Amino acid sequence: MAGNVKNYYAAGNTARGFHSLFDSNLQGLDRLFILKGGPGTGKSTLMKQIGQEWNDKGFDVEYIHCASDNGSIDGVIIPALKVGIVDGTAPHVIEPKAPGAIEEYVNLGTAWDSAQLASEKEVIVTLSNQISQSFQAAYRHFEEALRVHDEWEKFYIENMDFQKANELTTNLIASLFQGKSSNKAANVRHRFLGAATPKGAVDFVPNLTEGLAKRYLIKGRPGSGKSTMLKKLVTAAEQRGFDVEVYHCGFDPNSLDMVIVRELGFAIFDSTAPHEYFPEHDSDEVVDMYGTVIASGTDEKYEEELKDVAARYSTKMKEAIACLAQAKQLHDQLEHYYVEAMDFTKIDAFRQQLNDEINKLTY
Repeated sequence: MAGNVKNYYAAGNTARGFHSLFDSNLQGLDRLFILKGGPGTGKSTLMKQIGQEWNDKGFDVEYIHCASDNGSIDGVIIPALKVGIVDGTAPHVIEPKAPGAIEEYVNLGTAWDSAQLASEKEVIVTLSNQISQSFQAAYRHFEEALRVHDEWEKFYIENMDFQKANELTTNLIASLFQGKSSNKAANVRHRFLGAATPKGAVDFVPNLTEGLAKRYLIKGRPGSGKSTMLKKLVTAAEQRGFDVEVYHCGFDPNSLDMVIVRELGFAIFDSTAPHEYFPEHDSDEVVDMYGTVIASGTDEKYEEELKDVAARYSTKMKEAIACLAQAKQLHDQLEHYYVEAMDFTKIDAFRQQLNDEINKLTY
C-alpha cells in the first residue's frame, strides 16, 4: 500500500524577491543529497522517480514544488528515513552544515557534453541574462503590488476594533488548545501556503489539510487581522510544545496564511482569494474577521476607493505573473540546449546510486 504524499512550496517569487524557507524543512535529516547541474539535466525527474519508488513501497513522501515551473519539483523528502534530495542550483543554493557527514553533492554536470554546450555559449549566456531580467521585472511588479495592497489594508485597519480582534484570538486559542500541552520542545516548520507561478496562483490546501478533524476557514478583508491572529496561534502552539507547520504568504512572506497542528488535528487558514475555499465537511468552521472586528458599513463607505485599489492591485499582479511566464518560456528554450547535450543513461545511473544509498538507511 502506497504511503501518504504531502505537497508544498519551500521557496517562492515574492514581493520581497526570491525567498527561501528550505532550511526549515531540511532540519533533522540524517542524509541530504544536493543535486548540481544546469537546466534540463533531469534533476526534477530524478527526484520524482525516487519519490514515487519509495512512496510505492509504503513510505510517506513530501514533494517540494518549484514556484517557477509548474511541472517541476525542487526537492523530495522521505521523513521516516530522514533523507532528502534537493535541487541545489541557483536561486535555491543549499549550504552544507556537515559536508560528507550529512550533505553530499551530486554533480549531474558530469553527464553533459561540455564541448557541445561551449559551442552554444553565446545563446546560453544571452538566455540566462534574459531569464534573470524577467525575474527582476516580476519582483518589481510584485513590490509595486505590495505597496498598493498596503493602501488597501489601510481602509480596514482604520476601521478595526482591536479589542474585539484580541478577544476573538484569545477565545480561539482557548478553544483550539483546551488547556492541553505537550512535554517536549515544539518542532516548527516554515513553508509557503502557495506560490505565484507562471500559471498564476497555486496552492495545496486540500492536500495539506486532508484527514484533519477540524478546519477553520478565515474570511476577511486585507488588513482585518488574519495574519496577526495566525502568528499568535503559532506562539501559543510553540509555548505548549506542539509541533506546528507555519505556512507563509506566497506574495508577502512576512505574513502568515495557514497554521497546522497535526497533533491536535486542526488547520486554520486564510480562505480568501487567491486561495479561496468554502466549507466542504460538517466539521469545517468559518471565522468571519470582517463581520466580527471591522466597523459595519466599511465596504459601502469606501466602495469607490476600494474598487480603484483592487483594480490597481490586480493589474500589478497580472504584470508580475506575465514576467514569470516569460521567464519560464525563456527557461524552456535554455533547457533545450542542455537536453541535447545530456547523456541520460548517466542520469539513470545516478538515480540508482542514490537509491542504493537510501536503501542502506532501511537496514
